[in-house]
Amino acid sequence: MDPSTLRLYVIPDRVIGSPRSLAEQASLALDGGATAIQLRDKTMPSSEMAKIARSITGLCHSRGAKLFVNDRLEVALTAGADGCHLGQSDYPLSKARKVAPRPFLLGLSVHNPEQARIAEEEGADYIGVGAVFPTGSKDDTSVIGLDGLREIAKSTTLPIVAIGGISVKNVRSVMEAGASGIAVISAVVGRPDPTASARELLELVKS
Repeated sequence: MDPSTLRLYVIPDRVIGSPRSLAEQASLALDGGATAIQLRDKTMPSSEMAKIARSITGLCHSRGAKLFVNDRLEVALTAGADGCHLGQSDYPLSKARKVAPRPFLLGLSVHNPEQARIAEEEGADYIGVGAVFPTGSKDDTSVIGLDGLREIAKSTTLPIVAIGGISVKNVRSVMEAGASGIAVISAVVGRPDPTASARELLELVKS
């Protein structure tokens, strides 16, 4: 896949981005240049998530961006999303690749070089790496730091989107460590002006 798709990968959140809806958060991020949106919600019914995913897919495609659905492969396929992002304990990547052949995109969260190598062997199009820094969005996340990101980047040819505590203060160091782009929640949808925040981050990523 084109690594530029991962430059600014924004994840709307019903709590962090409140009171804006997920679609509104996505639209504002896209206005600021987001290159990808991930729809993620552990508790939302699949039927409701599919409806929102269809709406956001349209928003993404009208701006040349892509939509990924987190975890729920069936929702991603039903809604016509561009891809699905899987965790280590979600639907197995190797099975997902058989169910959803390319050009449908599959990403996998990895935390060490061995997981990155397996992801590449099993057909991932990109990997999500983190948490690079401490983050408040997930309580059970271990922090791998910039050194961990560098080690993973050296172990794979796959594009990498780095996640976890990334902000305007550290985005340059993340890119220098080997990331193709950054995945953010609070740094965009948690800000008063998500569009301006997205635009600022994207400029830093490009530079």
